[in-house]
Amino acid sequence: FFVLCSAILSSYLLGERLNLLGKLGCMLSLVGSTVMVIHAPEDEEVTTLDEMSSKLKEPGFLAYAAILLVVCFLLIFYLAPRYGQSNILIYLTICSVIGAFSVSSVKGLGIAIKGFFAGQPVLQHPLTWILVITLVASITTQINYLNKSLDIFNTSLVFPIYYVVFTTIVITTSIILFKEWVTMTVVDIIGTVCGFLTIILGVFLLHAFKDMDVSLGNLPQVLQSGQEAPVTRDDKNILIEVDNSSIAPEDKPKVFMIYT
Repeated sequence: FFVLCSAILSSYLLGERLNLLGKLGCMLSLVGSTVMVIHAPEDEEVTTLDEMSSKLKEPGFLAYAAILLVVCFLLIFYLAPRYGQSNILIYLTICSVIGAFSVSSVKGLGIAIKGFFAGQPVLQHPLTWILVITLVASITTQINYLNKSLDIFNTSLVFPIYYVVFTTIVITTSIILFKEWVTMTVVDIIGTVCGFLTIILGVFLLHAFKDMDVSLGNLPQVLQSGQEAPVTRDDKNILIEVDNSSIAPEDKPKVFMIYT
């Protein structure tokens, strides 16, 4: 739904062209998202900040978070100044990597809000304020680099690519932090993977063929022009016609040279 709405709105409101293959890519992204939602794993029950804190302190998630931070700093301080203006993936990868921390913070703050209304002393818990600071910093960084990407690149490309990269990192974060796939069946795993691959295919159609003028009206002409291949000559026997320009066209003899 996110990819479909962003592409259609950018086409109508911003005047950005969305051809037939782009519309097909939007539909594939929507179908893939629906399949992923149907086969999505159930969240592991985490009801208190103490349980959330214990999950955040697990060695697997700490190593994963450290890798994300290293990648983020590398992108921000080294790759973004050099390639950010020409490569659409630089800014969007920064937004997506930071998004892993924002999603985790939102999950933890949701637990804190529930505990607050249940009468728990969540305001005295240090994790609450750590999550608030992390959420503010991550959202600010995401908005900053997403706006930079929107200023440079086509909106109909930015949002689908951002969706795919962001979803990939968020799913990976959920697997490591909440272990959501532990109880999944084989059918749900296959359905989730197939849905995600369908989304990638849809985004590929949006990106790879964005400059082609393809619509239902000119589709037969496009297919016909694509079938017209240039005439190729045999490499072993080449017939070359040599004209003598000094003789009148009607009296001009033809000389043929055959190479074998």
